[in-house]
Amino acid sequence: MNKQTVIVLIVGAAIALAAWWLLAPSPISGTGAPLAQVTVPQLNDAETAGRVLFDGNCAACHGTDAAGRDGIAPPLVHVLYEPSHHADIAFQRAVKLGVRAHHWRFGDMPPVEGVTETDVGKITTYVRALQRANGIN
Repeated sequence: MNKQTVIVLIVGAAIALAAWWLLAPSPISGTGAPLAQVTVPQLNDAETAGRVLFDGNCAACHGTDAAGRDGIAPPLVHVLYEPSHHADIAFQRAVKLGVRAHHWRFGDMPPVEGVTETDVGKITTYVRALQRANGIN
């Protein structure tokens, strides 16, 4: 093998390894501890209604006050979920269709049965209030 071929093989192997590490779901393991420190603002009635729905449908994975859970699911109070990156419709699609893992290594999110579009809208209102209170606009 010539030097150029060896370099191409090394670069190709490095790219393949990086792609595997970024895309391969990791096994669910961890402490379940919060992944973010979340400041909870004074909530209005609409945000409180969203919090109740979040607690009943989302908190088991995404944690209390959307702080995430180590080894289980990411925090939604995170810059990756700011409105300019994940618009409100992304929350609707995630609940209805599930999500292929792409930002985190928690594995794919399955669809969430029994949560209506209206429910997701209320949950999103709550999550957006948490984000604003934590400097994510």
